[in-house]
Amino acid sequence: MTDLGERYEKHHRERRNEGDFLFVPERIPLIVTAIGRGKRVLDLGCRSGALTRHFLEGNSVVGLDVDAAALEKAATLGVEPVQGNVEDPLPFGVESFDAVVAGELFEHLQFPDALVAEIRRVLRPGGVLVGSVPNAFRMQSRLRFLRGRAPEDDPTHLRMFSPAAVRDLLVGFEDVRLSYVGGRYARLHGRLLGRDLVFTGSAE
Repeated sequence: MTDLGERYEKHHRERRNEGDFLFVPERIPLIVTAIGRGKRVLDLGCRSGALTRHFLEGNSVVGLDVDAAALEKAATLGVEPVQGNVEDPLPFGVESFDAVVAGELFEHLQFPDALVAEIRRVLRPGGVLVGSVPNAFRMQSRLRFLRGRAPEDDPTHLRMFSPAAVRDLLVGFEDVRLSYVGGRYARLHGRLLGRDLVFTGSAE
């Protein structure tokens, strides 16, 4: 885990301003609304808390990340930091949280379905999973592919998600909802032009 943590720390430092960069801020209201107040929240892959800070007020938030340097920053915000790899079993008991956040996370994983199973385990009945993935099949990505380029240029992205793939991943959740946000023209046709796909689902 130390080696992986060091690699992500280097990646965040070189490409994401030490992990502070918040991609697609338009997703914030959707995530905050889905969580609500008075909840115990687990933020997976929280980095330095750039997204986490927006739902801290009124909630008790645990942040898990492999990047120790980023977690130190998150802790200064009031996040309870836990260093760990999200591809390992989560170090929390059954039904420990009211909400789990997975913002820009699943695309980095070899086996996201294993993490989703762990999320279901730690969520209380009626709890919510909310998060986002890049809309990998938007028009810009398709045009890059047609020009002979990779649809995405982030070396840490291992998977690309379509709406159908997200629904398949969240098959064990109820009332799954998808929204498209980000980009100047997302309101015209979110599926083709939105940068991010935001998802929510309720635990049984």
